[in-house]
Amino acid sequence: MHNPEGILYGRLPGFRLSEDGVLMAKAAAKWFADRDVTAIFSSPMQRALETAAPLADAFDIAVTVDERLTEADNHFEGLTFGAGKGSLRRPEHWRYLVNPFKPSWGEPYRQIADRMKAAVIRAREAARGHEAVCVSHQLPIWVLRRRAEHKRLWHHPGKRQCGLCSVTSLTFEGSRLVDVSYSEPAAGLAKHPGIAGA
Repeated sequence: MHNPEGILYGRLPGFRLSEDGVLMAKAAAKWFADRDVTAIFSSPMQRALETAAPLADAFDIAVTVDERLTEADNHFEGLTFGAGKGSLRRPEHWRYLVNPFKPSWGEPYRQIADRMKAAVIRAREAARGHEAVCVSHQLPIWVLRRRAEHKRLWHHPGKRQCGLCSVTSLTFEGSRLVDVSYSEPAAGLAKHPGIAGA
């Protein structure tokens, strides 16, 4: 991600992939080369659309934008986070940090999980009998995975298994979810392991 000032970009427009990010998107597209992909959906955010582009080119499939795949809403969007010069130093932000279980600083986890599940169902139906790819962002992907695995939705952000240009796969038999798996086709290109999401 091209973010030299280190702000939480969230849903802000204009944040593109860095040069490394473009290489990682191409690596992810290569991972899908032998898959039976017939539909591609993406968050409307520029960085997600740029991540989807190499895959769309490889399969000659137009990308369908689905707003439900977008980044989670966050009070701290556009700000730097943390102590020091970050927004945590300013008392006017403290009231947004009172409930990590909801979370109080942004879009509720349950709401994220519901919209992501609806987007996946749409993708599953569009590619029935084949495979669909949905390009989204770290938090929405991780919350969806936790819902699929019947785990509590609140979690420690530092423990998410959702690296840059990673692939979280949901396998269905008909409408029944039968497996959740994870892969990191671009892991070797990541300069900052632990910083994740499209």
